Amino acid sequence: MNIKLTLIATAVALTLSACDDKSVKEIKTDELLKNLDNPEFVIIDGRSDSLYNGFKDGNAKRGGHIKGAVQFSCNWLAHIADDKFEKFAQDKGLTKDKTLVFYDSNSEQLNCLSHKFAEKGYKVRVFKDYLSYANSDNPLEAFLNFEYSVSPEWVNAVIKGEKPESYQNDDFIVFHVGWGPVEKSEEYKQHIPGAFHFNTDWVENDPVWNLSDPKIIEQNLLNAGINKDKTIILYSDNQLAAYRIFWALKWAGVKDIRVLNGNLTTWTKAGFATETAVNTPTPVSQFGAEIPLNPQINISMPQEAIALQKQGLKLISNRAWDEYTGKISGYSYIPGKGEPQGAIWGFAGTDASNMADYYDVDGTLRNPKEIFALWKEQNINQGDQIAFYCGTGWRAGVSWFMTQLAGWDNAYVYDGSWNAWQMDSVFPVQKGAPNNMAKPDSKNDFGQK
Repeated sequence: MNIKLTLIATAVALTLSACDDKSVKEIKTDELLKNLDNPEFVIIDGRSDSLYNGFKDGNAKRGGHIKGAVQFSCNWLAHIADDKFEKFAQDKGLTKDKTLVFYDSNSEQLNCLSHKFAEKGYKVRVFKDYLSYANSDNPLEAFLNFEYSVSPEWVNAVIKGEKPESYQNDDFIVFHVGWGPVEKSEEYKQHIPGAFHFNTDWVENDPVWNLSDPKIIEQNLLNAGINKDKTIILYSDNQLAAYRIFWALKWAGVKDIRVLNGNLTTWTKAGFATETAVNTPTPVSQFGAEIPLNPQINISMPQEAIALQKQGLKLISNRAWDEYTGKISGYSYIPGKGEPQGAIWGFAGTDASNMADYYDVDGTLRNPKEIFALWKEQNINQGDQIAFYCGTGWRAGVSWFMTQLAGWDNAYVYDGSWNAWQMDSVFPVQKGAPNNMAKPDSKNDFGQK
């Protein structure tokens, strides 16, 4: 158990004398099943993202979460400001007029969450038999491609030569992704043991910062030891870089790509070591296919995007609100302000460097279901033909990754993004929020402590 969880558990234990233990009651499987579709009950999964998404929990025969469950982690409590707690909980559907049913295979975390909410006046029940539930035919849900997003524990198991769930290979490479050559990378000075540096310039180039010529990309991948059949594990300090390369490698044709959910801080908080040695990959001679093997996931330039808009494509902006409304360009090297005509705001972050709306309070990926609910309010729905973009394509990789995790079809990255669009005045531009709409609430305000 990490230090923060220990401190939280201790604090909860000290306050239990002031909290009526009878306010936290156990719920059995039969009663839980009767209330799965009861709008007055909210089921809350307190486990890690990997287990919620679909990885198996311990010896469970099936992975995923109880039907309809939302997420809330004990580890979040240390990050949520007291005056933001009720609003933050409410945005996840947790209100005092509903019965909250918490479950977790870790009893300490379950107690931490249930007593915290009971202490604050919520109606709390606990379900302690998740593993038996998962080993029956009771309703579970999981994301179709849950294995794309992996935990530190999963990565560590692969490094140690083990075969964690969903890993069927005997050949893997871990990359610490960042911009620039290895000798100038400050981020790579401390990294996961055995990890190589991946320079994002290997797959993109200025001035547009679109994907480079396939032959150039192929040679750079071969030099990095990458072919289509190796398992490639990616992470980066700023997660935008890793998700950008996930998309680029999918486009190229690598079969098995994983992204560490979080960053190096997530890795060290899980208790794993780092190293400072500079590792050099062994080049390979053949990629094993003609690059790109999956060109269909890329919309390269404005002309293509406009043609597809006429056929129903929705362009989804992952730029900060002030970028979207044309107050700022967001970049020192992009002079134009505005957005492609018809662009729909798909939530983002505070500026061009982040996607804060898409992360939980601990820096890991937010539950995709929460993002999909936000999109629905913007008339962005599963089944739509949608293309994500930002300034140069990095932020768009996060939202596109979520659609792939959930198995959405007809989702693309418009690689040219705003940068390519604003380079030619012939392309129609919108400025200001359409219909004077107010900035939509991302429902993710935790007022970080």
